[in-house]
Amino acid sequence: MALRARPGHRRQIGTSLSEINVTPFVDVMLVLLVIFMVTAPMIRSGISVNLPQAETDSTPAEEGLTLTIKADRYIYIENSIINEFLLEQKLKEYFFGKEKKIVFLKGDDSLPYGYVIRIMDIAKKAGVEVVGLMTRPPEKEEK
Repeated sequence: MALRARPGHRRQIGTSLSEINVTPFVDVMLVLLVIFMVTAPMIRSGISVNLPQAETDSTPAEEGLTLTIKADRYIYIENSIINEFLLEQKLKEYFFGKEKKIVFLKGDDSLPYGYVIRIMDIAKKAGVEVVGLMTRPPEKEEK
């Protein structure tokens, strides 16, 4: 049995809203933008170590790979931990086909000198041309 409209009654056709209100979307995006702008400077990249002090500037002048050695002798390539025995292979893979092979070494102040030299030697065996040692500036005494 087919449904028919009663005489005298019209069927109303519903109209749909064809425009999307983007104002709430823009508001949320602006709030997120402000949050990221405020928090971005607070985020520190890299692994924190107690670098030795030096009076000369050791800020990297060129782009290179940062190799960090913490006091507990954990080694990090950028932010990922790596085993000492796999370091040479990982460095070879990283620098494969790259023109400049530069490593910046951040070693904790409490590390033995011989251990730092051993890591530098591994980097040199992997084909690294330049190894830069990173330090922190001396603390200024207040008078």
